[in-house]
Amino acid sequence: MKRTRTKFSALILALVMLMTLAPLTMAQEDIIVFGDAGWDSMKFHNAVSRLIVEEAFGRETREVSGSSAITYNGLKHGDIQVYMETWTDSFPTYTSDVEKGELIELGVNYDDNIQGLYVPRYVIEGDEERSIEPMAPDLKNVWDLKDYAELFQDPEDNRKGRIYGAISGWFVDEIMRKKVEFYGLDEMYNYMDPGSDAALSAAIAGAYKKGEPIVAYYWEPAWITGQYDLVLLEDAPYEPELYPLGQSACPSIRLTVAVNPEFHENNPEISEFLSKYQTSSALTSEALAYISGNNASYEDAAKWFLTQHDDLLAQWLTQEQADIVRAAL
Repeated sequence: MKRTRTKFSALILALVMLMTLAPLTMAQEDIIVFGDAGWDSMKFHNAVSRLIVEEAFGRETREVSGSSAITYNGLKHGDIQVYMETWTDSFPTYTSDVEKGELIELGVNYDDNIQGLYVPRYVIEGDEERSIEPMAPDLKNVWDLKDYAELFQDPEDNRKGRIYGAISGWFVDEIMRKKVEFYGLDEMYNYMDPGSDAALSAAIAGAYKKGEPIVAYYWEPAWITGQYDLVLLEDAPYEPELYPLGQSACPSIRLTVAVNPEFHENNPEISEFLSKYQTSSALTSEALAYISGNNASYEDAAKWFLTQHDDLLAQWLTQEQADIVRAAL
């Protein structure tokens, strides 16, 4: 009899635990999961869209971080449901994944991003407010750098100029090295690997604050291009066959908003909002510059951004939904 009671008590305990855990499991499944592949612009767009989903649609959200490959596969398999900034050129299977229905492309977040060799605008045009005279008024194209090696002198090698290149290990680093060779710049410039994004941005920021000349690889959107007035040197028009050889400009990449198919089917209203979510490289750089300049969190930047660009709420949401978000802000 004692053993029967023990078994009965164990059964009751198991049922109670199951009933207790079931709501938690359902709640977990109800949470909308955004993928974070590690870069600032994606984190920012996650913060904006999560704020809107939580306020306008009353849904709980969270963010899962990981490498590009891991989070992208998580999106395909449903562990992650929303990807706010899909660099379509970084995933060889992206087009076929969309065609096969393994993920849904809702729209384009922005496709005006650029990258290449930059100089501060004051190098070309001067800066009257800072009493900086134009240093290279005829500098327009990458190949014009041949005439200005002395201006961009390498502090460790006064025989040559210095070009701050891309980060070693990045695919674009190989392209930039080939570009320097293709235009014959390697004869008069040292191509320097900065070692990290932080070191590269520090070199640009340091030169800019001092009003000194610098030529460096960078990209948009980024806080550097949002905070400082930089000019992208022109290159030969983009050609898919020539780009990997460093013989043409870098292409702009379609950065899409993509979701898991099951999420798309079960959340038509949120998918409708996400399909209208469209920004630009300039807007994103502006937000990243705000984060850097104010030591702000991504969440604070999202609130600031939506108050600065209230018109976006009207584009993305219904009047009622937009008013709910405005009230929350």
